[in-house]
Amino acid sequence: MTKQERLELEAAAFRNLVSHLRNRKDVQNIELMTLAGFCRNCLSKWYKAAADDMDIELSMDEAREAVYGMPYAEWKAKYQTEATAEQQAAFDKAQKQDKA
Repeated sequence: MTKQERLELEAAAFRNLVSHLRNRKDVQNIELMTLAGFCRNCLSKWYKAAADDMDIELSMDEAREAVYGMPYAEWKAKYQTEATAEQQAAFDKAQKQDKA
């Protein structure tokens, strides 16, 4: 595999991940953090950091929109729910396990 082929495969995988997350609006970020250790916001931050590393001008709002498919405030208003006590407890437990 060439470097260019690897780059193209990685880009395609990233696009598929973003598409999947956009389609699964029912999955809350706290659930992603609990199960996978990252969420849409993390992905947005990594995207922004990559842009910064490459000296590409990109705001955090633009990075979030690239991941969420819409302005972050709009996504939050439409799809984000308040974390349940169970979700928060599972998140807290996962955070403690990660630090152990």
